[in-house]
Amino acid sequence: MIPQHPSSGAPRHLLPKGEKGSRWSALHPGQTRCHPSPLVGEGARRADEGDRMPNGDRLLGHARSIRREPTLAERKLWALLRDRRFVGFKFRRQVPIGPYIADFVCYETKLIIEADGSQHADNARDVARDAELTRRGFRLLRLWNADILLRPTQVADLVWAHLHGVSP
Repeated sequence: MIPQHPSSGAPRHLLPKGEKGSRWSALHPGQTRCHPSPLVGEGARRADEGDRMPNGDRLLGHARSIRREPTLAERKLWALLRDRRFVGFKFRRQVPIGPYIADFVCYETKLIIEADGSQHADNARDVARDAELTRRGFRLLRLWNADILLRPTQVADLVWAHLHGVSP
């Protein structure tokens, strides 16, 4: 351990010999400190909250975890979309938008691309999700995983058309 310089320690020289305290109590002898209650939304959490994270933090954490473990179709689609390969259009992947996580987003054109497996066929939750994302001003392009894996050229053409506002 490196010995401390005498002046780098606590300001104990302001206290009577043998007493310990803070600099404030040394400068304000005989007074007690008043700590006001925290403002609403600040300070300690309620006991019933446990270890739960706020919804936004939980969603962001989930987005990060699925970004680390993409499906085969998501990996292949990301290889098409990354590095501004569509003439400068920037895509981000696994992006939280409201209460949902979008697979791929181009903010410049407000286009969301979803890589869907068979579990998304006739899914009522997807209808509500699409309505909410559309309400937020996004356009959606849903691609089947099989198309991404087996017909990447057609998928690229479809993405190109949607980026330019042409929906075939």
